Amino acid sequence: MDLVIRDARVIDGTGGAPYSADVGVDAGRIAEIRRDRGPRLSARRTLDAHGLALSPGFIDMHAHSDLALLRDPAHEAKAAQGVTLEVLGQDGLSYAPVDDRTLDAVRKAITGWNGGAPGDTSIDFDWRTVGEYLDRLDRGIAVNAAYLVPQGTVRMYAVGWDDRPATAEELTRMKQLVAEGLEQGAVGMSSGLTYTPGMYAGDSELTELCRVVARYDGYYCPHHRSYGAGALHAYEEMISLTRDAGCALHLAHATMNFGVNKGKAPDLLALLDQALDAGADISLDTYPYTPGCTTLVAMLPSWASEGGPEAVLARLQDDETAEKIRHHMEEIGADGCHGVPIEWDTIEISGVSDPGLASCVGKTIAQSAAQRGEAPWITARRLLISDGLGSTILQHVGHEENVRQIMRHRIHTGGSDGILQGYKPHPRAYGTFPHYLGRYARELGILTLEETVAHLTSRPAARLRLPDRGLVREGYRADLVLFDPDTVAAGSTFEAPRTLPVGIPHVLIDGKFVIEDGSRTDVLAGRSVRRTDRTPA
Repeated sequence: MDLVIRDARVIDGTGGAPYSADVGVDAGRIAEIRRDRGPRLSARRTLDAHGLALSPGFIDMHAHSDLALLRDPAHEAKAAQGVTLEVLGQDGLSYAPVDDRTLDAVRKAITGWNGGAPGDTSIDFDWRTVGEYLDRLDRGIAVNAAYLVPQGTVRMYAVGWDDRPATAEELTRMKQLVAEGLEQGAVGMSSGLTYTPGMYAGDSELTELCRVVARYDGYYCPHHRSYGAGALHAYEEMISLTRDAGCALHLAHATMNFGVNKGKAPDLLALLDQALDAGADISLDTYPYTPGCTTLVAMLPSWASEGGPEAVLARLQDDETAEKIRHHMEEIGADGCHGVPIEWDTIEISGVSDPGLASCVGKTIAQSAAQRGEAPWITARRLLISDGLGSTILQHVGHEENVRQIMRHRIHTGGSDGILQGYKPHPRAYGTFPHYLGRYARELGILTLEETVAHLTSRPAARLRLPDRGLVREGYRADLVLFDPDTVAAGSTFEAPRTLPVGIPHVLIDGKFVIEDGSRTDVLAGRSVRRTDRTPA
């Protein structure tokens, strides 16, 4: 065999008790697991795992590495955490399927998430279809990646940026684009229903698209219409919609935020239990932190974003329209801010596209405004215009008790929602998975270590319907993590968010070391994981 991992404490992903074993790896798969005291396995290489836990590789169910995987071959932010598979195309906005017009628009719209604004030549955008994007990943990336067809991009392609129902012809075109993406390997469809233009789709339109997803045995992953005022109704809407479509549902970064939802996690969990007991196919992901992360422009009311980025900038530059925007955000509660009047002291700038604006990073809008002696909206408006809508934010609106209760649920999986752009990104981008293992399992005991590993491995693999990933089992792919249960922890903090984790010395993908003795190798073992890969090799 290629490799034998000796005397590992195997935490196999089932949630069951760990056991000691030698694990043999050959040709990218787990060839043999020997638990008895008989003859030792032999191989060309032996790794002594005494004192280390061996688990399946972690699956990040909500990642924003769509361009980072291409731009940064090392991709230590995820590889060092033990992530061996990321799910891209999140929140309804990504880079395929597109035509030239749509690609230019989406690059402008989500430069705060991924960089890649028009004029950025660090990546050759030489794809247009989902299949071509996946082919590009197959040239070699740090970790494996699956893809969701982004409904907002599809709507941008077929309808544009207008806030109106799609015509029959436009709906047919969107259904074709979703079907083509699934045929080419996407595992489902995402939406960003507080982001334009995806949020302009009504339930009947979304239901029709979900029916297409269901035909291909995919799943729908919505960032739904509200995580604040009306959050429970928004969850109910997604459950009802997918029930009508006969489609599996995976709730993205499922939480209950803002003051109106403090202590209301039990209400969400009761709603989910009722649906599950009635036969619904539902899962969810969360990150183990309280602040959220998005772009500053996402806070605007949807009517202010109709027409795309250039139209948004024009409205912000018009004093009368800008005052209407302020009124909706500060006094009414814009749909972009989940129906809650914005609190500028919770909005921290985490990144800017223009380096000349770096002095804003790490400060809330309220703090920057106070330093300038002006109203917060004046500061926010100036930043939006000056940075070309490229500013990212941390939004400090979460509740720890909600986070803990949701992560215990029977359908919970882990997702970083990690935005890797900006001078001060959210620490979840570099720390989600070791933070689960170190903080929430070892230190707090919210979950046992074995339960935590199952949440991060076999559960997401089951949602992705992958028959040979997510468990330490003979015949399964050798996507494996070796970590020290006593020391594993996130190194990233809000003050130093790009710090790598500790206690994860080895990570393998297809039996190849991508992290070895705590350092990144030059191996690019990752490839696309396609819907058509759902049969064992």
